[in-house]
Amino acid sequence: MADHGTDGPTHGTDGPTRHDWALGDARAIHDTPLFALIDRARAVHADHHPKNEVQLCTLLSVKTGGCPEDCAYCPQSAHHDTAVEGEKMLDVDAVLAAARRAKDAGSTRFCMGAAWRQVKDGPAFDNVLHMVRGVKELGLEACVTLGMLNDDQARRLHEAGLDAYNHNVDTSRDYYKSIISTRTFDERLSTLRSVRKAGITVCSGGIIGMGETIDDRCMMLVELAGLDPHPESVPINALVRVEGTPLEAMPPIDPLELVRMIATARIMMPKSKVRLSAGRTELSREAQLLCLFAGANSIFYGDRLLTTPNPGPNADEELIQAAGLEPQAPAVPAAAEPAAE
Repeated sequence: MADHGTDGPTHGTDGPTRHDWALGDARAIHDTPLFALIDRARAVHADHHPKNEVQLCTLLSVKTGGCPEDCAYCPQSAHHDTAVEGEKMLDVDAVLAAARRAKDAGSTRFCMGAAWRQVKDGPAFDNVLHMVRGVKELGLEACVTLGMLNDDQARRLHEAGLDAYNHNVDTSRDYYKSIISTRTFDERLSTLRSVRKAGITVCSGGIIGMGETIDDRCMMLVELAGLDPHPESVPINALVRVEGTPLEAMPPIDPLELVRMIATARIMMPKSKVRLSAGRTELSREAQLLCLFAGANSIFYGDRLLTTPNPGPNADEELIQAAGLEPQAPAVPAAAEPAAE
């Protein structure tokens, strides 16, 4: 059965990178028979990335719990009664010690997350800037996720050496209001604009399994692929159902739904790193291998993702070895050039 989308050749990427995808385009790709979809995604991947390489990233919560946002999936929200308690920010030395351990274990990117609604100028943000500088001195890529920020705060992060800023759009614009009421979808995009303007690379993706439709999933990818340039990193998460959150009773996703999303993201954003992110503890080794084959070329490495479980390093070493992959060599890239105004 031929792919009936309007998005270009069946294999390879002969045309220019696109930012004008429509829902029909994305849905046609997503709904392609599975083997044909994976074949196509694999061909796109081979055109743009070393086919036997995977980036290992470590994520650390530097300020846990007590977040004023009401994101329905998040155990760190102060609106939900979960086992996660609010904690004070880790000190800089403790964070850098964790970064050294991550580097020794093979990670090349170290991501630091704070459960904030938005960045506020002051001692806590100054500490984050010190953390970024320290991570860079270790020869690691530095990434943070701190909530919303403004142009000046993004500029200060760039001056500290930050490589990437994570700020997920989470889901489609239409479904967003069903998941979060304390901020808007456009506020998410405003932060991404500030990040890009400062010359920091963008890490932005979303979550599946929150009760959204297939169209919502595809529209999330349309929003991300509409950014110019595309996000350098696109995390695709499966919902981790946490007791005490509004989504605790959601059914688990079929792993092939995750495979389809990764393959579709790879085709629509061919040069981006597509990151197989949260939810891996519920995936078999074979399902994870299929995600990697379909275009994922980055994983979070370590036994925790902020406050939720992740496969341990030993399990991931075995996964990488089974796939015949090699961890990406350490290389701290220059920050992205600011986009033209």
